[in-house]
Amino acid sequence: MDDVRAAFRDECARLEEVLGGLAPPDLDRLTPCPSWQVRDLVAHVRTGAGRLVDMLAAPAPDRAEVDAAGYFGTAKFTPKVDEDRIDSARRAARGSAGVPEVVAGFARAWRDADAAVGGQPPGRLVRTRHGDAMALTEFLRTRVVEVGVHGLDLAVALDRRPWLTPAAAAVIADLLTGGRPGPDALDRDPVTLIREATGRADRTGRERDLSADAGVRRLSFGA
Repeated sequence: MDDVRAAFRDECARLEEVLGGLAPPDLDRLTPCPSWQVRDLVAHVRTGAGRLVDMLAAPAPDRAEVDAAGYFGTAKFTPKVDEDRIDSARRAARGSAGVPEVVAGFARAWRDADAAVGGQPPGRLVRTRHGDAMALTEFLRTRVVEVGVHGLDLAVALDRRPWLTPAAAAVIADLLTGGRPGPDALDRDPVTLIREATGRADRTGRERDLSADAGVRRLSFGA
């Protein structure tokens, strides 16, 4: 939990810093995520980062049913779920007209979530928006993935080099490889590995085979 929580804080603080340096027109830039401008994608990340506050205020389930990798299973991202996800981000973005509001909203969301996590006992379980029960540490791992991977999307939209923090990269890469070293034959840096495993970079047939043989998971973020 300590390592995952530290990665969550590091990546959120870095994104907050980046958002603080945006110019107003940057919020209207198109992102690689279909139908979303920067303001919409940030609203989506803000909602995801802050989701733990309400989850931890609810009763804990009796036992865990899914881990972090299972949370990103393709079966969960049905067309209806994906449509609701896109629309909810657009609605959330309407309340953040300018850069100061965007920064303040995201900062408040992730800091409130981090504070809520800090007050929980070891082994705390939570129920996800999909209805699955999972360990708090595993769900927090999904928050690192969401903030880190969508940070890569924002970097593309803003024409910047990826700012993925080492702590977040380690958590995400560990999730993708199941804690094993990445396949030597691929010779991938963490950012490239993460891009490929989340559908953000193309792979050749041989690269797909090498990844599959090495047990590298492919995570689904919906359409």
